[in-house]
Amino acid sequence: MGGWNTADMPDQSGRIIIVTGATSGLGEATARALAAAGAQVIMACRNEIKAQAAARTMPGDVQIRQLDLADLNSVRAFADTVERADVLINNAGVMAVPKLATADGFEMQIGTNYLGHFALTGLLLDRISQRVVNTSSITHVIGRIDLEDLNWERRAYSRFGAYAQSKLALLLFTYELQRRLTLTGSDKLSVAAHPGYAATEISSETQNLLEQIVGLGNRLIAQSADMGALPTLYAATAEVEPGAYYGPDWFNWRGHPTKVGSTAASHDEKTARQLWELSERLTGVQFRV
Repeated sequence: MGGWNTADMPDQSGRIIIVTGATSGLGEATARALAAAGAQVIMACRNEIKAQAAARTMPGDVQIRQLDLADLNSVRAFADTVERADVLINNAGVMAVPKLATADGFEMQIGTNYLGHFALTGLLLDRISQRVVNTSSITHVIGRIDLEDLNWERRAYSRFGAYAQSKLALLLFTYELQRRLTLTGSDKLSVAAHPGYAATEISSETQNLLEQIVGLGNRLIAQSADMGALPTLYAATAEVEPGAYYGPDWFNWRGHPTKVGSTAASHDEKTARQLWELSERLTGVQFRV
């Protein structure tokens, strides 16, 4: 697997792939590479003007559809437009923002990064033929799932704590979805990926002095969005293991895709089941798995 890049990606002709958050950064790089490889790419984006600008730079068959993961009505409306797809890439996200609420009253990061994607996956799963790819983060290692206060209503709010919780939730979801798919005999795959440390717009939206530190790190350490997208592209197109997690091969920070590990907390099956049940209650979306 060492050195895998877009030149090694199989021909994607005939595949329909949904990419959330495809207007910039990792999502845009992912969508562009898939379109160049022949896939029909559905860019699921909140900002249609930015999506149109990004789409004009992409080759091949690219469609734009409106999706705001911070609004479950928007998630349902988008799902209604999808007849079928081969792959769903849950990429969109916000990072370390001030305490805000989604349209449904969820804390913004758990609501956008996790609950919105949970609902989207549940609504589309019977129309996804091959695999679901969730974009997590190395920051999941500091994440803690508080099932009694998922939306930070009683805890002192922590921007990075909330971000890390959302990314840990995505891993718990990935592994639990694969367990349920396997139990039902489905050949669909649930896999996860992370970009390592990639310089993208999401890291410039923290809205505080930390932006200066992040900006310095982007210049000195971070890899490009194109490199950061490789683990997601690998997870979406290559021969992968069910329920596996892929990231950069150089200490999880940068490099080419490889299978990576995740924390014991991400493999806690009891927490995963409880989080799944809570997520179904919060979103009103019941999985047919």
